[in-house]
Amino acid sequence: MAEATWEKSASPTVKSAGGGRLKFLIGGLLILAAVAYLIISGTSAGARYFITVDELVANRDYVGKTVRISGAVIGDTIQYDGQNLIMDFTIAHIPTEYQNLALTLYEAANDPNATRLPVHIVNQPKPDLLQHEAQAILTGKLGEDGVFYASELLLKCPTRFEEAEPGKAIVEPSA
Repeated sequence: MAEATWEKSASPTVKSAGGGRLKFLIGGLLILAAVAYLIISGTSAGARYFITVDELVANRDYVGKTVRISGAVIGDTIQYDGQNLIMDFTIAHIPTEYQNLALTLYEAANDPNATRLPVHIVNQPKPDLLQHEAQAILTGKLGEDGVFYASELLLKCPTRFEEAEPGKAIVEPSA
């Protein structure tokens, strides 16, 4: 019988491990750079959620630029055209620092000396929360005519729900 022998070749083929590591290193650095860019751009652009009515009116550099503002709705000024979906109302300045939102909105909406800004919105149905003393958070542009042309409207109405206290159930008022 013949015996079979197996021998290793003298020059084994070895794949270069350095090329694979380089690809992973470059990929990792690209991902790290993208994450760093998103963090930096997100914190600088979104450092403030909105500006106040006083800041918008006082600085003419905001004219024509998209900004987000906040103010207290003055109920007597609300006008709504349901046929054409056009809303017009006025908001009053509310300070950025406050202890009680409901009291701050009440004082701002009823203060005749508070800075006021007319708002114009088209192609949106009238929200149920659009009422006197609601907090309006608006995104849009200030026109040359001094009117804020909003493209987005968010409303907060702190009087609609009572604040929860320890041991007290949250009660939603009946509609």
